[in-house]
Amino acid sequence: MDYTKSNVQYFFDINKNRLKTRNAQNYINELGRNNLNTLGDVSLLDIYLSKGRVVEPHYHQNAAELVYCISGSAVVSLINPFNNTLTNIPIKPGQVANIPQGWWHWEIANEDKTHLLAIFDAPYPQYIFGSDILTKTPIEVLAHTYCLNPEQLKKTLAPLKNQTIVIGPTDECVSQTEQRKQTYINTSNSQPLHYQNNQSYMPQNRYYSPQPRYNQGYYYG
Repeated sequence: MDYTKSNVQYFFDINKNRLKTRNAQNYINELGRNNLNTLGDVSLLDIYLSKGRVVEPHYHQNAAELVYCISGSAVVSLINPFNNTLTNIPIKPGQVANIPQGWWHWEIANEDKTHLLAIFDAPYPQYIFGSDILTKTPIEVLAHTYCLNPEQLKKTLAPLKNQTIVIGPTDECVSQTEQRKQTYINTSNSQPLHYQNNQSYMPQNRYYSPQPRYNQGYYYG
């Protein structure tokens, strides 16, 4: 880097470089050497998430990642390629989780207004997202490899619409889920309770869960 040239950059507003916008509460800003030419081997993602939102499963082929929690809380999950074990790491403000280069991982917010900073030891953060693997691999190859019904698989993957998700679930999915929950509540309120062995129980419905599904700080939605 020739620091005597007139094009040397020492400042950049990362808010003006958006990687992904899901909505006003869920978005990611990006910084790399292409934005700030005096950067060394470092880059970052500025991540904002609401409760239950996920930075989808992905890996960085060129860099390790250090995830620092600024506000809120999240769970960073990663798969160790040497023994195929899954590790879930809860983090809150002031805590970090480290992901070695090339490891499959994802982050899930445990509360609204979660703010994470992902720092990479490379000048440009590179990534391969799970949604790209699913949509860009031919259906026939996936179906044949895993002995799946191609028509059912095609229908299952159709909502992805051949797009990179980055932050999931989509707003459309969240809206549909809330509508199903509300439909169940309205329906169940009009149904009498059934009795078995002198104990009441709720009408059977696949959207009803008697307890929140949490496991070691991991939010399943």
